[in-house]
This record gives sequence, structure tokens and C-alpha cells, in this order.
Amino acid sequence: MKLSTLHLLAAAILSTCSIPVFSQATVPPRDDIKHLVDTAITPLMQRDGIAGMAVGIVANGETRVFGYGLASKETKKPVTRNTLFELGSVSKTFTATLAEYAQLNGHLSLSDPVSKHLPELRGTPFGDDVTLLELGTHTPGGLPLQVPDDIHDDAQLMQYLKSWKPRHAPGTYRTYANPGIGMLGLITAKSMAQDFDALMQQRLFPALGLTNAYIQVPAARMKDYAQGYTKDGAPIRMRPGVLSSEAYGVKASIADMTRFLQANMNDAANIDATLQRAINATHTGYFRAGKMTQDLIWEQYAYPARLQDLLDGNSSSMALDAKPVERFDPPEAPRGDVWINKTGSTNGFGTYVAFVPGRHVGIVMLANKNIPNAERVSAAYAILTPLLDAKPGR
Repeated sequence: MKLSTLHLLAAAILSTCSIPVFSQATVPPRDDIKHLVDTAITPLMQRDGIAGMAVGIVANGETRVFGYGLASKETKKPVTRNTLFELGSVSKTFTATLAEYAQLNGHLSLSDPVSKHLPELRGTPFGDDVTLLELGTHTPGGLPLQVPDDIHDDAQLMQYLKSWKPRHAPGTYRTYANPGIGMLGLITAKSMAQDFDALMQQRLFPALGLTNAYIQVPAARMKDYAQGYTKDGAPIRMRPGVLSSEAYGVKASIADMTRFLQANMNDAANIDATLQRAINATHTGYFRAGKMTQDLIWEQYAYPARLQDLLDGNSSSMALDAKPVERFDPPEAPRGDVWINKTGSTNGFGTYVAFVPGRHVGIVMLANKNIPNAERVSAAYAILTPLLDAKPGR
């Protein structure tokens, strides 16, 4: 059954409520947090040959930012709070936020079929049977992981989508795919009558208070753009492609990503109320696949979360294989007692973001090498567990 407008409205209303705080932990001293991060990150970098990393910690609304190693092995420039890293698929969480913001401002509804916004796709399975919600939850029916290599522009993309045949009924299987969220971003920008890159760089990033986040890194900031490295140590950076901006194109600093983390826990100052509602709404649960609940791009688990469940949910199988899903009807309102996370990768960078909203505790990890998700998740879990287990404050 398709998600009704009434259910979407209910979810939006519920998302305006504050996230319940079921226990706020006392913030450990900075030196203790640094020791936790050092203990997990230093061996990770040594084991995987990572040139540089940046880590941001939020605990009860206070932030700690740490830099390790080199932004570039060639120039020997160290990682700082302003070093720009490629976020890979963590970029999708910004696209999701923009889509929710567009919905709250009446530009679109996630229950809309694709063809409402792209009339050239009317009469096709992709246009008439797939909703915007399904694009943002990896459930449109079996899109490929990447935009096919022979597609080089929007015209070719539309022709591909006209001939696309689903492998599953929309909303029944989760198949992780860049084209889905990419199309949601494209449609969101179209609904707002603006260019996607411009919307992100001129409206969303400034509204979030982000001063070191870009789709297109300006020439004046290239000196701060970290060099990525392949698994063999060769230098590499991502090349733009069709839907790359919408799916994996953001570059940002650890300082900005830590603020974005705060915003996702209602801890960031000076966020417009409508934008905060949009951020919260991205944590609405729509589908369950095993122990993982699929939000709008974000993925969540019941808290306390078992490490094995997180490893399973961030495994290659979850990224590459179709998984049957159970639809929540109505959607599950944003909760505080959940572990929310998202990984992101390009050929030369690796990212992980995880947080427990009700505890106001979270982490951002940025690396200039694509390392296995299991190692990112395990390191983050080792850092966050003592912070989450800290004695409640008074």
C-alpha cells in the first residue's frame, strides 16, 4: 500500500516535537575523550595505511574536534579542523534534508509519484509507480548501485529511466542505489525552480551555519582539499558525473560536519525552526530490513545497539543485495532511543557518522582513504560506548 498524504502529514507533525532525552551523560574531560579517540583511531590509521583523519565528537551538545596525520602525503600538510574531505554517500543526508525542507514549504510531497514532477516519464513504471519517498529509501524496485557508465547527461538519463523495468514492486525490497536519491535531489531542485548545486551551496549550507562545505570547491579553498588515496596508495579525487552532486558530491570539514551532527540532535544554535523540523523528519522510520530501520537515507537501530547488528547493517551485503522490507504504516516518528548512522565512500575517502539523539552523543569520522565499513563502525562503537555509558548528569 502506498504511503498516504495523511500519514506523511502525521509524520511531519510528529517530527516537530522535541526528541525525548531519556538520559544525558556527563561530559568527560577533554583529555579523557582524546584518549578514547586516540586509542581507537591511531591503530586504525596504522593498520589501514590512512594518511589523515579528522574526528568530531558531540557529547551533551559540547564538541571536540581532533585531527590526525596528513591531508596530503605529497605536500605534508597536516589535517586541521578546516581540511575538506569528500563525504561520499553521507552527502545523501543533505539531499534528504533539502527534500524534507521542500516538502515543509509546499514544493513537493514525498507521496508524489515521480511523473508529477517529471511529466516526460508519464506512462512508465518509474514515472507512475515510484514515489519520491521510495527514491529516498532505496525501495523503488531495483535500481542499479551506480548510474550506468554510458549515461553522460540528463537526456540520456531520462531515456534510461523511460525504459527501466523494476525487478520488484516499489516499496517491497531495499536495493541501495545512487540513482534513487540522485533523482530525489534532481526533482527537489526542479520543484524549487533552482539548480541543485546552487540550492545546496547558497541556501542549505548557509542555513545550517556551514562555512566549509561545498559541492564545487572554489579555487581559493583547493589548498584545504585533502588528497584522497586508493587502497594501493595512489592519489585520487572524485570526478563529477550524472547525479554525483545529489548522491555523493559534498566536500566538508570536520568542524562543519560536527555542527551538522549537532543539528541532527537538536543541539545546533541558530537553526531556523522549519529547517530543524526538516532535519528531524529525515529520522522518520519508513521500512525495516532485518534489525535496521530505513529512514529518509539515514539508517537506525534500537538503542542500546549491538555491535554485530551495526556491522550487519553496514555490510557489503546490505549495499549490494536486494533485501525484503516491511513498511511501517503509519511511519515511525523520530525517536531518541535509537542509534542512527550513515557511511560514505568515494574511491579515495571514507566517512562514518553515528549518533544517539536522546543521549546527545555522536561521532563523525573522516578519512582520506576508503577503508572497510566494519573498521569504521567498530572504531566508532569503541569511542561512543564509554560516552553513552557515562553516569547520568544531575
